Amino acid sequence: MQKSLADSVIVLDFETTGLSPQYGDRAIEIGAVRLEQGRIVDRFQKLMNPGFRISRFIEEYTGITNEMLRREPPCEEVMAEFAGFIEGHHYVAHNASFDRRFLEAELKRAKRTYTGECCCSLLVSRRIYQDAPNHKLQTLVAHAGVARTGSFHRALADAEMTAYVWQSMIERVRSQYGVPVVFFDQMRELSKLSKLYAHRYLSSLAESHEREQERQD
Repeated sequence: MQKSLADSVIVLDFETTGLSPQYGDRAIEIGAVRLEQGRIVDRFQKLMNPGFRISRFIEEYTGITNEMLRREPPCEEVMAEFAGFIEGHHYVAHNASFDRRFLEAELKRAKRTYTGECCCSLLVSRRIYQDAPNHKLQTLVAHAGVARTGSFHRALADAEMTAYVWQSMIERVRSQYGVPVVFFDQMRELSKLSKLYAHRYLSSLAESHEREQERQD
């Protein structure tokens, strides 16, 4: 996959029956948006039937009920369709380790593969929004001053709001550090650094850009 821009990615979110597919939990909803140069250009949202009744806690937490899921297509059918939506793109998720587990498990059940990379917007936010009270999505939406587009804990709304927070972080890198073009692999690298070194790393990107400009002049 070619080197890609940080603002041209898929942003996704799962709602699930529990915390881990390793213990039999399944996806019940997927929501995703496709960003191109910072703008949402496409959306994907589907409920899916996990093949068993979900708990009262999950019904109350997500607002997704057993009655809503009863006539929805099985997970394998939905994920086979989603594989086409995400193909050829890297993706972003908030607390990405959770979503990655379900993405990999459900694609495997659907006998589909995915070769892109993921980046965790929560980890990036800890480096860029170090002054935030915490780094939950709800808190960051308010802290970054981005639009609230629906109910939290529904997949498409969470994906859209994550996309807006992601874009706000890219814009902060651009404006504070003078880095006009931010690449996906740079945001992934930032997410892996200690937050103590975040400023140094972002400053180094600005210095690299300045040196490149001088060579071109």
